[in-house]
Amino acid sequence: MAEQKTLALVAGAGAGLGQALVSRFQAEGMVTVGLGRTQPDNPIGSFHQVDLSDPGETAPVIADLIATYGPPKIVVHNTAELVISPFLKTTLNDYQRSWTSMVQTLIVLAQSVMQPMVRGGGGTLIVSGATASLRGGAQFSAFASAKFALRGLTQSLAREFQPVGVHITHVTLDGIIDTARSRDRHSLDPAKMMKPEDIAEVYWQLAQQPRSTWTQELDLRPSTEGF
Repeated sequence: MAEQKTLALVAGAGAGLGQALVSRFQAEGMVTVGLGRTQPDNPIGSFHQVDLSDPGETAPVIADLIATYGPPKIVVHNTAELVISPFLKTTLNDYQRSWTSMVQTLIVLAQSVMQPMVRGGGGTLIVSGATASLRGGAQFSAFASAKFALRGLTQSLAREFQPVGVHITHVTLDGIIDTARSRDRHSLDPAKMMKPEDIAEVYWQLAQQPRSTWTQELDLRPSTEGF
């Protein structure tokens, strides 16, 4: 095995929050690896292009990284598949696509990292949620149903693995993240949007919490966002 360095994995390391997380963890000297189906332009650090819903693709990549660097100390699940459609026009495939992108990917990711993290003395798994994790809006039935399931899965993982040393937390991102794509889509004042680097800072802080004060669920929103 090569000389051990602290490993962080970001599943869903696309432009915006994903790349901000990679940058933040790298700034702390961690070996940070991005995982995802689509590689962003000019990715920060190392990126492995994999279908995160496919254990046959994902598990071997993660196993190789663990063999090289040891079990990860931070793992972030940050995948999403946004479907906005009236219920009667939302197809079964839309639901399956949403569930596969968000819930199945966490199952595959967690089954790849949980045992190594436990054996390695613990770590932190952070799952990115959304407003739809708590409230199902009109035309968001596919997205909300998957996000609700993702939140429930995260709670189950926390109750099973926190007693053996893995901190598992769900973060509800109640707002629009400031990216070039979201600015084009929503035409919002950037001051009213969530800065990726600020979210990444909170994720880093969550990973540093002492065992006597672990957060299982956290909600973040801009100061101007109603709730």
